[in-house]
Amino acid sequence: MKRQRKKYLRPSHPWEKNRMDAEDAVLAKFGLRRKEEIWRAQTLLRNFRRQARDLLAASGPQAEKETKQLIVRLQSLGLVGENATLDDVLGLTVEKLLERRLQTVVHRKGLAQSMSQARQLITHGHIAIAGRRVNVPSYLVSAKEEPLVGYASGKPFTEGKLGSQGPSEPVKASGEEGTIPDTAGADEHNEEGEN
Repeated sequence: MKRQRKKYLRPSHPWEKNRMDAEDAVLAKFGLRRKEEIWRAQTLLRNFRRQARDLLAASGPQAEKETKQLIVRLQSLGLVGENATLDDVLGLTVEKLLERRLQTVVHRKGLAQSMSQARQLITHGHIAIAGRRVNVPSYLVSAKEEPLVGYASGKPFTEGKLGSQGPSEPVKASGEEGTIPDTAGADEHNEEGEN
């Protein structure tokens, strides 16, 4: 069985006020639940940058091939544009990476009214990509998949826009309209009849 490894690195100094304030702002902007989600994005970005720096220092056909592969991968994720270079990879930011999360894409497309609602719709299985249900808010949406993001089939959101179901009908009890019948007297009557 393969051992699960951590996908992020914690900050070396956990109590830096400037960094903590910046993380809180990103947390609120993108509707993230934990700072681990920011650290995961930072670690992924750090790996891209390290690979780009190594390729800038290298030369030869293998370096050119790996450079092309890295840029094609980042283009498919929508992180860099056409004719991008390794300098563009070094200029990537965490916000750019967080913009590609499924949660952000769902909110930006108007499928949810807020970031927290987008997260809830995804985790409850209401969002699909090309008909395939995805319930991971941190899923990185590729440029090809972005137009295919929508509501999952068989869900109440497919009939219309969000919130078009209208208010639910109040549940009425089996007595007078809108009231719950008093059953205390009936129980006393049954007990007297049994004795």
